[in-house]
Amino acid sequence: MKTHGFLLGKFMPPHAGHLYCAEVGKARCDVMTVLVCSHDAEPIDGHLRAKWMRECLSWPGYRVLHMHRDIPQAPEDHHDFWPIWRAAIAEFHPEPIDWVFGSEGYVHRLAQEVDARPFPVDPERKVVPVSATAIREDLTSNWSHVPVPVRSHYQRRLVLVGAESTGKTVLSQALAARLKSVPIPEYGRDYDAVFRHGQDWVASDFEAIMAGHKAVADTMAARGGPIIVEDTDALQTLVWAEALLGKVHKPLVDWARSAVEGKTYLLLDHATPWEDDGTRHFPDPARRAWFTVKLRSWLDDLGAEWKCIEGEDWAERTAAANVLLDAFS
Repeated sequence: MKTHGFLLGKFMPPHAGHLYCAEVGKARCDVMTVLVCSHDAEPIDGHLRAKWMRECLSWPGYRVLHMHRDIPQAPEDHHDFWPIWRAAIAEFHPEPIDWVFGSEGYVHRLAQEVDARPFPVDPERKVVPVSATAIREDLTSNWSHVPVPVRSHYQRRLVLVGAESTGKTVLSQALAARLKSVPIPEYGRDYDAVFRHGQDWVASDFEAIMAGHKAVADTMAARGGPIIVEDTDALQTLVWAEALLGKVHKPLVDWARSAVEGKTYLLLDHATPWEDDGTRHFPDPARRAWFTVKLRSWLDDLGAEWKCIEGEDWAERTAAANVLLDAFS
């Protein structure tokens, strides 16, 4: 007969300690069930937490269930606390439970209530020194314990946009260096170098650039810290498409709209001197100004959060960006 393990929690948010507990359970049992418990008065949506746990425990042998129910949260809240929870667990897990896993002290009483054996896992937090409370209170210090599926919820992206020769790449590298990371690079340059060499652009090229940039950005973000610096994104590509094609294509607008959520943009204005690196298109001051105006317009139209960095002096622009990064942090 199969042995059944059981882990109950709020997972608010899920962290490495929760996953360690579930993995110990799976190593001990044939089937490991995780019940995500939530109610209305919580800061993180319960359905989202259940989704995270399913993504974290997606291998065979794990089963993640979600119970969203306003029932007592502590024994002192109701005289029938344990009968209420015993009935709720039986509803979601009708099979006999062999082992109850957990790092909290209640694992012993919970096991008794469901006629199982308790299996305390790392109760002193020596193997994985973290808690959900610690993550909520100090995300940066505990970032290494945040699982990859959860990170995008907490990550913030600082995206640099602007006309050519406004310092996006250099400044993104400087800001990322302060965070001891590397910026997400502009994928459009690589695409151009391989496929277009500055000529014969069509709308599908810009969709390919947006999709390629997103693939690189999301992959890097999964390995990154709580703050990510990004050198351009789909919004910048949208303006480039308008500049090179002479019109706006709705699918590109949809891409850009989906890209702005959760980001803060630094718009670098065109006051800096033009420098020709051999790949740039528009040295004309009026055309550079057009880029700044278009970027402002799209940032507003798409409801993005953004700040502008102005002036010709590179040192002043860098200092202004650093101030914004400090506030962003």
